[in-house]
Amino acid sequence: MRDNKTPDSVEATDRLPEDRNWIASTGMDRRKLLVGGAFAAGFAAACQPVASTTVQTDAEDITEQTASVKATDGFAVPLFVAKPKGGKPAPVIIVVHEIFGVHEWIKDICRRFAKAGYCAIAPDLFARHGDATKEADFKALIDTIVSKAPDAQVMADIDSTYAWAAQNGGDASRRGITGFCWGGRVVWLYAAHSKALDGGVAFYGRVVGKPTPLQPSSAIEEAAKINAPVLGQYGGKDKGIPVADLDLMKAKLKALGKAPPSDITVYPDADHGFMADYRPSYNELAAKAAWTATLDWFGKYVRK
Repeated sequence: MRDNKTPDSVEATDRLPEDRNWIASTGMDRRKLLVGGAFAAGFAAACQPVASTTVQTDAEDITEQTASVKATDGFAVPLFVAKPKGGKPAPVIIVVHEIFGVHEWIKDICRRFAKAGYCAIAPDLFARHGDATKEADFKALIDTIVSKAPDAQVMADIDSTYAWAAQNGGDASRRGITGFCWGGRVVWLYAAHSKALDGGVAFYGRVVGKPTPLQPSSAIEEAAKINAPVLGQYGGKDKGIPVADLDLMKAKLKALGKAPPSDITVYPDADHGFMADYRPSYNELAAKAAWTATLDWFGKYVRK
């Protein structure tokens, strides 16, 4: 049977439903290694315990802050910001969170980008619906927070975040976006939404899927509108995003003249969530290669 009814769907009877794939990728029942203290307390409640492989990036030569931006509907969207100390305004990278919200790992990704010379901003795109970092029950997290965020609102909030960056030490004439899992799908959609984007990197974001009233289109359905080069980075063992989906997306991008430069890389031995060094899905070899590829991509298309 087909996973959805769009013309771009593929036969994939072994595709794990998205919510189950999100939950399975945490793997927390398989590992009991902890990173202790206040650091661990900064992670999403649904992601405990935190694995010992977790990276902690120091704040030397960077500044970080919490702020908010007034969205188009008047809501104050919380922001986490990390950027290099001093110097000229840095190119802006929006970091789109997973289903777990803006917790410590997302903040650390921002610090890593700041170390690389970018103004990295993680907007809390779930904040209107609750605090995803505090919800330990996966069903409640998905049903009451994640599923309530409309694509249109997410796109508008990201637009507002870039506008905020332009007034607060970022060079918003150079724009990149990256995201993980739920946020990986957002990267593809935002590349189709914005004509001002310079480049995107999507980590294991679903490219096909069943439409809902709040999330009406999949990445593959929006492919013709993509305005900026996107690099997709995926795990070959991902049970929710089979390689057949990625092959279909690659073929669609090529047929539309979007690839090259857009491209999709599959790391054969990696699973969903392979970048997440705070949980057992982490694959060190794939994560290091993907991070290098990410910095190279943004260096080519965003930093310029």
